[in-house]
Amino acid sequence: MIRRLLAAGFVAVLISSSLAACDGAPRAESETTAPPPPAPAAPAVEANAAAVATPAAVPQPPAANGAPAFAVLYPGARVAQTSSVSASGPAGPGGMSSFTVAAEPAEVIAFYRQQADAAGLASVMAMDQGGSRAYGAAGPSDAQLQVVASPQDGGGSTVLLTWSAGR
Repeated sequence: MIRRLLAAGFVAVLISSSLAACDGAPRAESETTAPPPPAPAAPAVEANAAAVATPAAVPQPPAANGAPAFAVLYPGARVAQTSSVSASGPAGPGGMSSFTVAAEPAEVIAFYRQQADAAGLASVMAMDQGGSRAYGAAGPSDAQLQVVASPQDGGGSTVLLTWSAGR
């Protein structure tokens, strides 16, 4: 219970900081299912040096209309009908998407770390709190990516992805 409250609090901080400058009204996206994950690629190294297999580099659909290349849906993501929001503000377009995946939190974070690295974003934050994991990256011109992945009962993860494309 405490770990879920901590994760929820962390998510609230990420959302408010990521979308504080946004001035557009939320726009709901339709229900989306990303393609199933391809065979795992070579293991990626997590911040805690544990090897975690991540999906191969296959283009994935954006998390919302207009999302930058680093803000894509995790392979096999199940997105609820109204769980993606896009907005625009002085720091550029941004948004948020929540979804569930069959992968564990460590795999989700490793995937988004690869996305951030490929886009030239630098890791600025990583957290592991009782199985819930968070990751943040930032780049030039205010581009940002934040991911929180929490384990679900019975396996898989609930994921909250927030981003700002920057100016």
